Formats: sequence, C-alpha cells, structure tokens
Amino acid sequence: MIKKILFITPTNLGDVILTLPALDVLRANFPQAKITVMTGLPAKEIFEGNPSFELIIYNKYKTKKQKTELFFVFLKKRFDVVIDLRNTLYGVLLPARYKTSPFLRTPPKITQMHQRNLYKVEKALRGIDLSMAPCEKSLYISAKDTDYIEHLLNREGVCDSGAGFIAVVPFAKGPTRRWAREKFMQVCKELSCQYKIILIGRETDRCITQFIKENCLRNVFDFAGLTNITQLACLLKKASLVICLDTGILHLASYMETRILAIFGPSKEEKYGPWREGSLVVSRQIRCRPCARPHCRFNSVQCMQLIKPEDVINRAKQMLQMLTGQSQVANRQSPIFERILIIRTDRLGDVLLSTPVIKAFRDSESNAYIAMMVRKETADIVLGNPYLDQVLIYDKYGIHKSWWGTLKFALMLRKERFNLAIILHPTNRAHLVAFFAQIPRRIGYHRKLGFLLTDRIKHTKEEGRKHELEYNLDLVRYLNIEPKDKSLLMPIRPDSEKRVQALFKQYNLTREDTEVSAYRGETSKKRYIRHKIVVINPAASCPSKMWPRERFAHIADRLIEDYHVKIIIITGPGEEAISKEVAKEMRCPAIDLGGKTSVSVLASLLKRASLLISTDSGPMHIAAALGVSVLAIFGRAQPGLSPRRWGPVGENTHILHKDVGCKSCLAHNCTKGFACLKAISENEVFDCVDQLMKS
Repeated sequence: MIKKILFITPTNLGDVILTLPALDVLRANFPQAKITVMTGLPAKEIFEGNPSFELIIYNKYKTKKQKTELFFVFLKKRFDVVIDLRNTLYGVLLPARYKTSPFLRTPPKITQMHQRNLYKVEKALRGIDLSMAPCEKSLYISAKDTDYIEHLLNREGVCDSGAGFIAVVPFAKGPTRRWAREKFMQVCKELSCQYKIILIGRETDRCITQFIKENCLRNVFDFAGLTNITQLACLLKKASLVICLDTGILHLASYMETRILAIFGPSKEEKYGPWREGSLVVSRQIRCRPCARPHCRFNSVQCMQLIKPEDVINRAKQMLQMLTGQSQVANRQSPIFERILIIRTDRLGDVLLSTPVIKAFRDSESNAYIAMMVRKETADIVLGNPYLDQVLIYDKYGIHKSWWGTLKFALMLRKERFNLAIILHPTNRAHLVAFFAQIPRRIGYHRKLGFLLTDRIKHTKEEGRKHELEYNLDLVRYLNIEPKDKSLLMPIRPDSEKRVQALFKQYNLTREDTEVSAYRGETSKKRYIRHKIVVINPAASCPSKMWPRERFAHIADRLIEDYHVKIIIITGPGEEAISKEVAKEMRCPAIDLGGKTSVSVLASLLKRASLLISTDSGPMHIAAALGVSVLAIFGRAQPGLSPRRWGPVGENTHILHKDVGCKSCLAHNCTKGFACLKAISENEVFDCVDQLMKS
C-alpha cells in the first residue's frame, strides 16, 4: 500500500503548472497517501494553503551542507513513491519502491509536456492499474479567492451582460516571445466593440496594459497586478477565451480548461502549446522556426513580427462564434503546407486577379508562411497585402534576365525551403525556378515545360470558358480548398496617398476645410474633392486593345462640357506619347499624368475617381478592385482573349465589345485595321458613361 509520495517539480512557474495533471492523477489514485511537494519559490503560491500537501521550498543556491541535510530528512520519511520531474539527485539517490528514471525516453508521438509528465508517472508506477480519468484539481482556490474575483468583476460591471469576457495577456518574459503592444491594442480595440476585455499581467506590466486601455474607447479593463496565482486561475476559469503569448498563464488557462488563442514565435506549439480542446495557435512558419532560442540569432524575431493583428482578430472571432454555435473552427495547430510560394510573373492585371488565391490560402492555412514571386513591374500590386508574408522580386529584364541569373534566383529560393509552389501562369522560367528550388510539390497548368511539375492540370485557358480569376482559383480547389472570398485586393500605401494629395493640390483638385472634432475638441483639416474626376486610360500592352485616341479625346470633351468633370489621362511608363496625343486632340484642358505615376500611386489616384474609361489593361482591374465605376472597351473576340476571361471583376462595371465576324484573331498583326475596335462608336461609349455617371 502506498502511504507516502514525494513529488518534485521544476522551478519555473509555467513548467510547474505543466506537472499539475500528473499530481492530479496521483491524488485520485492514492487518496489516502500523504504527498510532499518540493518546488521552487516562483511556484510557492500554487501549493501554499493547500491542506492536501506538505510543501517544501527548494532553493538551488543552498549550500551542499543544506542540500545534504534535506536529503537525510527525505531519507527518514521513507517514501513509497518518488516522482522527480526535475531530474535531481534526490530522485536518483532516494530509495523507493516506485520512482521515475532520469534515463526514461519519451516516445516521439507524445509531444505535449503535460502528457510527457503523465507518461513518466505511468512508467514509474508500472504494475499498478492507474486511472487517468478527469479528477479534482490540485490547484487550491479558496472561497476567499472566489469572492475576491467576483467583487472585481462586479465592480467593473463585467458580468452584467452575461456574454462572458476575453482575457488578454499582452506580455511575455522572454524577448523573443513578445508581441508589439500596438498590435495587442489593435486586437483589443476591434474585439471590444462586441466583447468585454480584461487585461492580465504583473504589476511591472502595467505600462503595457495602461497603453492598451488608454487607446481603446470602451469595454477594456486593466486587472494587471490585482491578482495572485490562485485568484488568476479563478478569473481564467470564468473567461470565454484567453488570448496570450507563450507564458505560464497559457498553461494555467489550459489547466483550468479555458479555450486559448496563443501567439507563438520561436517555441514549439506541439510541446508547449495549449492542450485544452478547441484552442488554437497563431504562428508563422518561417524557415528558422521553431528555434526555441532565448535570443534571435538574426536580431529580427520575424516569427513574431510577421503575425498581424488581423490574424489574431479573425481567429478570435471564429472561436467566439463557435462557442455560440455560429461557426466551426478546425482544431488544427500546424498547417498542411507550412511554407507556400505563389508564382505569377506576367502583367499587372494578371497579378491582381491572383490576389484571391492568397486570401484562400491564408483562410485555409492561417499559420503558414506565404510568399509570392512576381516581376519588378508588378510588385506594387502585392506589396502591403495583409495576407502575404513576403514578396519575392523576379527581375526578368534585369539581373535575372540570363539563364544563369534565373538559376541563381532558384538557388536562393532553395534556401527558403518552401514545400508548396502554385504556378498560376505557365512559363518556362517559372517551372524551371520551382524545379531547381527543389520545392517538393509544384502545382500548375501542363504547358511550357509542364513535365517539371509534380501535379499537372490540363491547360484549357485558350478556350476562355470562364474568367481568369476562376482559372487561378482552380489550382486552389485542386487542393480541396474552397475559396470563401473571391474579391480582389489592391493595397493602398500611405506614401502613395501623400503623393496623390500633393498632386491634387498642385492641380487645384481639392479644397481644405477646418473642422472641430466632437470627441476630443481638436481641430483637424479634411480634404474634399472639388470636382468629379474621370480618369481615361487610352494605352494598353498591344495595339489590338487600343480604341482610337481621337475618340477618347472627343469623349473627354463631351464629359467636361456636359458634366463639368476634371479629366485625368494616365498611361504606363514608355507610353507618354499616347497620353500627349489624346490631350492634344482635346478642345478642353486635361491633366496629363501619362507615365508619371507608379502602380501604387495610380491606385491612390483611381480610388478618388468617379469613373475610369479604359482599354483592356491593368488599370481597369485596379479600379474595379477599388470599387470604382469602370467602362472597359474590348476589341479581340478570340475566346482566350475575350471579356469573358479578362473582363473587369466588380459590381459597377460595364464592357463594350463587338464581334465583327473574324474567323481567327491575329491580334497586333490584324489585317482589317482593328475593325472590332472601330465598330464601337463614340455615342455608344458616351451612352454607357452617361448611365454609369448617373448611377
């Protein structure tokens, strides 16, 4: 019969909490046994005041004489069981019928630390049929602690709504485990619109919790420094959700069976992550993760910096909706594909039509590291995309022009250790890059060295049976991922906004009004557009896409005369002559910005427009992505080049396109003088413009 048990824990608070499930099993199976617990000073509060244990505080800085004296005290007690989860000499030297072995190897399939501790107990007591069923917890919460927490919650009115609250722990001990307080503030600000937030921490963390509270308007309460360990356990038990970093509080919340959304950087979530069913981890699978180092060898801590507030907000909302039965969240900690590379190396519009692919992968693989390989000319389309972690520039007409340059680029990619490549547009170079980068799974369309792919999908894009957007998403569906959102995403960058504001001021397109804020009484200036702005894009990548320039000029004049709008003419780099020709043909003055805007600046410009009249080109897709009204003029009727495949994606868009009976389209080698484009009259264009302007 087992009468006396010695239970030795680690020193660190979080590690001690991870031993509590093992202690629970011992108490449940040997209720008559007297248990002596030896722990470190940081964990004293966990066991103090609990009548079930005899507590001994271990100080590793004791002298050898003091440690020897403690050994003889233990020897006199004649323990039947010694469970040493710290691997000390006491566990090795003390005689006992059952005890843990420091040489025991845990099976690889047992990853969680609390499960490893349970395994050690089970092996130490081999021969005894142990019950592992849920039992009374060893963490002693007194009635006084419970009353204190009830008082705190009632004082702040947290429990009045009956909707529960979210506990947020915005600190961590190690520098590599910390997340910026500004990001925590954004998370709390967004979630506090629907839920009450309690900030938890030590007294020394009040600088962080106070910053968060001061920047959130309502429903955020600062409890930092107001609770001890047992009171905190009582508080966590009442929470609907705990949002935290890799800290001891994470393990405490798991032990109290509260759902957790944990933000992990260098640590292994499989080992130290939350074990409560329904909990999730937000992380980024960068190539050096998990390193489990206390200091980042690159001095960047990218594994934490790449986690965006939106990632945490979206997962938190899904988990909270799951509690009310409104949605389901997959309880999967690690992504199937940890590092994903999306490749698209053609033009502006093509890359923009690929952005739903990024969102689809982020929705499915929330913790995956997602990068996109694009050309230098199209990088602005994806720089700033919140669902991307990295943009890789392939400079096809620069340093990567030669085959040697392309090979060097592929060897650089090999170091990134991607395990999935999605090649949206088949090219020889794209397939070679993915192949020489040794990406184990390469998915794309079977064309142009398609045999280099591991997963080949039949190429039927030339038939134009559906939109290019759907062809892109077909590669996602191939992996049994159904896209939830097909909308295009064009990032708006602050520096581009300032550039456009300066341009509008230069051309007297805005006025500034001084207004007083009702909330803080501060004076601020707001800019208002003086006139409706219509942007005209007469250029395109091919002559077979360009409507006659003089007709663009005539339409622009009629718009100025009938609607009193301001006309801005845009073209890409090297196409300035086209915009100048249109401006020269006009009777009324227009603003010629041909070749003067980057892609990002162009997006900020189009955002302010009432309408874009454009050829089949990239700006047409940018405007549609920003919700601007678009009139697109198409020429070519060949199925793979038609509006059915390449038309603008948006609600307020209109396409003008005529089939003049060509059996086959010769594109820029047209022998009919681009009759399909000339068949579209100025009156037809103006009638469409008239409808769009009125709407």
